[in-house]
Amino acid sequence: MSDETQGGAAAAPANPPSMNMVGQYIRDLSFENPGAPGSIMAGGGNPAFNVSISVAVKKQADDIYAVELTLNAKANREATVLFNVELVYGGVFRLKNVPEATLSQLLMIECPRLIFPFARQVLASVTQQGGFPPLMMEPVDFAAIYRQNLAALAAKQGAGPLTPPTNGSGQPN
Repeated sequence: MSDETQGGAAAAPANPPSMNMVGQYIRDLSFENPGAPGSIMAGGGNPAFNVSISVAVKKQADDIYAVELTLNAKANREATVLFNVELVYGGVFRLKNVPEATLSQLLMIECPRLIFPFARQVLASVTQQGGFPPLMMEPVDFAAIYRQNLAALAAKQGAGPLTPPTNGSGQPN
């Protein structure tokens, strides 16, 4: 029986890849309600929403990265701005023994996916505290955003190989 367990299973790598969230933070939060209190009391049709999202990564130390989501949301009713909110929400991640080939995808897809629900909750709470129904963003496909950014970068570089953007030191932006 001891022969089966020793020879049958592959040995685990000595230093397996790992990812840990060290913490989360709000770097910037701005909520503007320019028509208050009139915008809250006025009725009318459903407002039009414009929501944008971007991801940025900054290396902090050898194995520590800050991943920040910038969320902008603006609600208009006809030509009137009801509210405008900007949130920069970040997470600090410790990545150990991650292969260089997968580092960019981990930082630009998985890390944002982990912190997005918390940023979404902040937006919902802020818009509700501003006197409006809570703004509930749909889930975001960070893999699709990553692929779009790679395609845009490839087009900008003249259809060269698809490589993630870096900050000059070989690390993702």
